[in-house]
Amino acid sequence: MLIIVFKVVLIVVFLIAGSGKLAGANMHIEDFKNWQLPQWFRILTGLVEIFGSIILFISFWAKELEMFGALWFVGIGIGGIMTHIRANDDMKDTFSIVILFLIAASTFLLCF
Repeated sequence: MLIIVFKVVLIVVFLIAGSGKLAGANMHIEDFKNWQLPQWFRILTGLVEIFGSIILFISFWAKELEMFGALWFVGIGIGGIMTHIRANDDMKDTFSIVILFLIAASTFLLCF
C-alpha cells in the first residue's frame, strides 16, 4: 500500500513540475536563470520529469517498469539536489527535492 502512495505522489508532483517547466512558468524560468542553466535545459528537464511520471503510471499495470520508474526519479532527485548545492541554495529551497528523492529511493527499495 505504501508503494502505491509513494508512486502517486511522485507521479503527480513531477507531472505538475514538468508541465510547469514546459509551459514556461515564470518561477521555473527564473530558477534556471539563477542556477545559470540554459532555458533549453529547463525544457529537457520538464520532458524528463513527465517521462518518469508516465513510466511510473504505466507501472501500475506493468510491474516490470516499477523499479525503472523509481530509479528514474532517484536520478532526478540527485540531479536536483546537486543543482541546489552548486547554487548554494538554502535548505528552504532544497527541502522539497530532498523529500522527493527520499520518496523515490524508498519506492525503489520497496520494489524488492
